[in-house]
Amino acid sequence: MTTATIIGSGPNGLSAAIVLASAGVSTTVIERNPQIGGACSTAEITLPGYRHDLGSSVYPIGIASPFFRSLPIDIPWIQPSAPCAHPLDDGTAVLLERSIEDTVANLESSDRSNYRSLLKPLVDRFPELVPELLGPIQHVPQHPLLLARFGLSALLPAASLARSRFSGVRARALFAGLAAHSVLSLESPGSAATGLVLMAAGHFSGWPIIRAGAQTLTDALARHLESLGGCIETSGEVTQLPDTDLILADVTPRQLLRIAGSALPSTYRRQLERFQYGAGTFKIDYALNSPIPWKAKECSRAATVHLGGTLEEIIASERQFTSDAPFILLVQPSLFDSSRAPAGHHTAWAYCHVPNGSGRDREAVIEAQIERFAPGFRDCIVTRSLSLRPHSSGGIGI
Repeated sequence: MTTATIIGSGPNGLSAAIVLASAGVSTTVIERNPQIGGACSTAEITLPGYRHDLGSSVYPIGIASPFFRSLPIDIPWIQPSAPCAHPLDDGTAVLLERSIEDTVANLESSDRSNYRSLLKPLVDRFPELVPELLGPIQHVPQHPLLLARFGLSALLPAASLARSRFSGVRARALFAGLAAHSVLSLESPGSAATGLVLMAAGHFSGWPIIRAGAQTLTDALARHLESLGGCIETSGEVTQLPDTDLILADVTPRQLLRIAGSALPSTYRRQLERFQYGAGTFKIDYALNSPIPWKAKECSRAATVHLGGTLEEIIASERQFTSDAPFILLVQPSLFDSSRAPAGHHTAWAYCHVPNGSGRDREAVIEAQIERFAPGFRDCIVTRSLSLRPHSSGGIGI
């Protein structure tokens, strides 16, 4: 029988293991940590009873994934009434709604027809677009015209697309916050792609969270793998290549170099050695004694909130990731999932992007930015947990 080892138990590693085990391959997943899941995991890192997602937390691509939809597993998605909110200094918020028409009602009238013409073709054919975007980089497109239409806008810098398509503050700000998920300068070519995909996903299938946290998804994948005969080993760090027919490494380039060493072809090894890591995140997980007191009450309709103000402010903050008013991605899952915190209490997390390798403390600027749009936020904090890490979401979530 063919044998395979998967190094790393993130969602990509577990998904690969499921495919192999389904094909009759004897498959083992090895995870160095006691808990499986990688960036798709949940733990009580502040106080008992407060469940915090350690990496990804919201799943606009996960719920749209053709692979996940093909599995006989139950994923308890929870859909907030609005995928995303973006508050502004005037006390209002512009919302990405499930409906395109409800979204354009948030925008200045001059931008409504342009928003429809940009998003409707992508939303109408999103089930065809997703496999093209999630497939191998080098593949023969099944829908070349659709992919070309997407690429005409997606390859632009987000700042250029926002300025050319929209004239109003609200539409530009909404798109800037979505594009900032790319972890690129909004003036970089290709940064528009992430904004477009997240917008279309929000309209097509929403931005759900998962009941009880990201770990629920990991555990469902693990149970399915084991039902197929696959095996998962934890607390075992791989230091050399396993003696199996196939090896798939769900790890970073530096980790693969340490594990594989001279076994790799010299040209590939040099590519790994030259790999440039992107920005990291400074993340704060909060245990709260009440919901966040947003000035714009409509922010409570969304699990995901973008804090950064206008397009120009977000462009400036994402150039070098050192701004004193950074773009903040905040998620408040307990508004929609009571299992995340004790009765009457809440959890939230927020992060900003930081330069790779930065050790700079960003707690004060993150909380100042939250207070800007939610005065009194600091009074809600019971305790917090800080982490500085490479940016990683497992590829399927936020």
